[in-house]
Amino acid sequence: MTLTQKFSHQNYLKSIRMKKIQTNAPPKDAKKRKNMAPVICYPEDNLPNNNFTNLKKVRSKLSKTDEVIVPPRDAKTFEVPAGYFFRIVCLEGSQVGDLNLFNSDNIKEKFYSGKTRALHGSHLSTGDSLWSCFPYLRSMATITYDTLDWYGWDKFGGSVHDVIGTRCDPYTAKLLSNNDYDYCCHSNLIRALHKEKKFDVLDAENLIHDVLNVFMCTGFTKDTHQYFMKASPARKGDYLEFFAHTNLLGILSCCPGGDCSFKHSSDEVQCYPLAVQIYKPTLKLISFREKISKYRGNHGLS
Repeated sequence: MTLTQKFSHQNYLKSIRMKKIQTNAPPKDAKKRKNMAPVICYPEDNLPNNNFTNLKKVRSKLSKTDEVIVPPRDAKTFEVPAGYFFRIVCLEGSQVGDLNLFNSDNIKEKFYSGKTRALHGSHLSTGDSLWSCFPYLRSMATITYDTLDWYGWDKFGGSVHDVIGTRCDPYTAKLLSNNDYDYCCHSNLIRALHKEKKFDVLDAENLIHDVLNVFMCTGFTKDTHQYFMKASPARKGDYLEFFAHTNLLGILSCCPGGDCSFKHSSDEVQCYPLAVQIYKPTLKLISFREKISKYRGNHGLS
């Protein structure tokens, strides 16, 4: 390597993000290795047809059958029959919500944010599905309308409705600040499942899972690749609409961070209620139930 090449190589190394603790010098072909083209793991063209074209037609004529109001810094359960639609609505101002979903006929089948992220990306919008956990792996719900679909991606790399954040919780708050705070989303979701569905507290905590962060604007910083949040672009009247492919039990928490422009897990920011509205379609649906995975399930065992 000539002096010119060595200088160029050193500048290149300065320009890229290194690991926090680096004990190994980059090899001579580091740039070549890092410039290998990425490959999409799960092409969306291979996903089953979720009948979205028909759902777009059916959603044009809906009749509201129920509404659940979720107070600030609290959570509520709600139920949606298969074949119905539901909307999460900003009632009074910009507010983030944390959503859990279960098959109400089989509580073991619940929303799998990690696989949903792998299939659709870090943030969801119209046409994307919310997939259930193993061994079921099917679309529990499909997003049929998003008033914030105009947002796209901002200059910071942020977007709305993420499946990368896990939910604010009392354990991380205790770890980072040594504070006990009981009105974070994890605890809110547990309380709702315990109070409204009579689950034992420990059983409820084991069922609560990573969420869809509705209306939350998030991303990863470009330099350190750390998870960030910023002010939600949602305003009064904004909503995210879903179609239920199976009977659903949902839990929605109004995040104590409000619009998440300041911080979460506190009583210091303005929070607003959210509504969950249930709608019955008046037009006839073509097939809408998604079948569970056909994998034979022996995992290579005899």
